[in-house]
Amino acid sequence: MKIVSVVGARPQFIKSAPLSRQIRKKHEEILVHTGQHYDPALSEIFFRELRIPEPDYNLGIGSGGQGEQTGKMIIALESVFLDLSPDLVLVYGDTNSTLAGGIAAAKIPVPLAHVEAGLRSFDPGMPEEINRIVTDRVSSLLFCPTRTAMENLAREGITGGVHLVGDVMADALSYNLSLAERDSTILESLGLRPGNYLIATVHRKSNTDVRENLAGIVKAFGQLGETVVFPAHPRTMKYLKLYGLDHGLPENIRLIDPVGYLDMIKLMAHARKILTDSGGVQKEAYLLKVPCITLRDTTEWVETVEDGWNVLVGADVDRITEMVNTFTPDHPQTEMFGAGNASERIAAVLDTFR
Repeated sequence: MKIVSVVGARPQFIKSAPLSRQIRKKHEEILVHTGQHYDPALSEIFFRELRIPEPDYNLGIGSGGQGEQTGKMIIALESVFLDLSPDLVLVYGDTNSTLAGGIAAAKIPVPLAHVEAGLRSFDPGMPEEINRIVTDRVSSLLFCPTRTAMENLAREGITGGVHLVGDVMADALSYNLSLAERDSTILESLGLRPGNYLIATVHRKSNTDVRENLAGIVKAFGQLGETVVFPAHPRTMKYLKLYGLDHGLPENIRLIDPVGYLDMIKLMAHARKILTDSGGVQKEAYLLKVPCITLRDTTEWVETVEDGWNVLVGADVDRITEMVNTFTPDHPQTEMFGAGNASERIAAVLDTFR
């Protein structure tokens, strides 16, 4: 088949790496980068480190409001799809690139495959939730990472074309962890000792754009006392500067530029705990067996909370500090995200799709 894979953001680059290797064994894959993440630290470095083929198309959409960005992507992707006449369009996750790829494919129409289908946070105010729901509704193939995701789809009446395959990020992490341990020198360059620091990521609109929330998170980090390594997403840095929060930070907060995937894996793997509002990082924390404190009130990865390795704290200062100091999982994890062969299982379904 001729398969067009649409990516646009850091988590999608990570997810596409192992699956692309499998797809290209039997099919023609054309990789389209929407340009949603265009900063080199969030884009180019991931293609290089993860050995992802260079995109055949880079649409260069860039930033913008939700509607503006998604609309530009739909227009550009529709043109690409019409030009290429693919047999299948494949999208990942829950970003605006995912939604735009889904809508553009459905309108032509071209069959659509959604990797990471069925996730639900049940928070309708979250843009990513709308992206997930709409994409699932227009997909012909829905690749679910967990049983919970399958159950969510079944409750919505979606059962055709649904496959439980495991999580492609587990594949990527398994493949790259040994490389990170061997090649990354980030701990040495930052003067960090394993287990003696926290790693934090903040990028969600509900946290970055709301001054009270961002200020509360920064205040909590400062009150923790121990070292908090804080790679700042460009969006986060923009609002830290806008609100005057980037100056006079407590000495324990190590505000650094975004890092590549191998450095980030190394930082997460050796952290005492992980603080994040990222869906992907919550899952990576679980796979790395590092306790996760999620700076949100809801999560699409409810399994990690139910299994006792993730706790939701929102942007509440007292709750953040309390959980960093007290939250400790008391039992081993389950293999809820599969055995690291999700890419092979997805490829096997694609091989028989017509």
